[in-house]
Amino acid sequence: MISTFITFFTGIAAAYYIAKTPRLVKGFLDSLLTLPMVLPPTVVGFFLLKTVGPLGPIGAPVKELFGLRLVMVWYSAIFATTIVTFPLMYRTVRGAFEAFDETLIFSGQTLGLSDSFLFWRVMLPNCKQGILAGTVLAFARALGEYGATTMVTGYIPKRTATISTTVYQLWREGNDALAYKWVAINLVISAVVLIAVNMLESRYRQPKGVARDALQDEEA
Repeated sequence: MISTFITFFTGIAAAYYIAKTPRLVKGFLDSLLTLPMVLPPTVVGFFLLKTVGPLGPIGAPVKELFGLRLVMVWYSAIFATTIVTFPLMYRTVRGAFEAFDETLIFSGQTLGLSDSFLFWRVMLPNCKQGILAGTVLAFARALGEYGATTMVTGYIPKRTATISTTVYQLWREGNDALAYKWVAINLVISAVVLIAVNMLESRYRQPKGVARDALQDEEA
């Protein structure tokens, strides 16, 4: 949930600003930010381990200055799942932004509306379906992440264990009964999230012309 929260805002911000960059810059940044999506999770975990580990360029100074470890602790799973799920949120939202009718923005600018108003009241409501889809994909990917999480958090029962690593360890131990319990918990969480998102999508489905109505109301 924490990594999805972080990915939600960073993905929207990156998609918004990168969608407006020149083509060559956009291509480079897009490839760089999408790379974790195509790399094997263990490779992502390896690079992350070498970066935030005790001898890494980030992990070493943090440990020296603050005495904090960034690996083999519960919050290191947040680093892993955020990096792995960010491309899903970013690409989905960027596609929604690029499909957005920019004439609505130009019309709002002729009315003297601020960029913040146009972003929050016009652009986001029209791209809501893409944002919801990206959020669901990011959450589902984070919930099922195993490779990168295992590399940087390991498996310490009641401290760094996730549902995925717990199921694997229980299977290795032959404890199928408890493994089924955690599988059921995973299924329930996934079902609740998907049902909630579908209900929100149906309830707040964007009617056609709502953005134009907002601009007309502001003009009036």
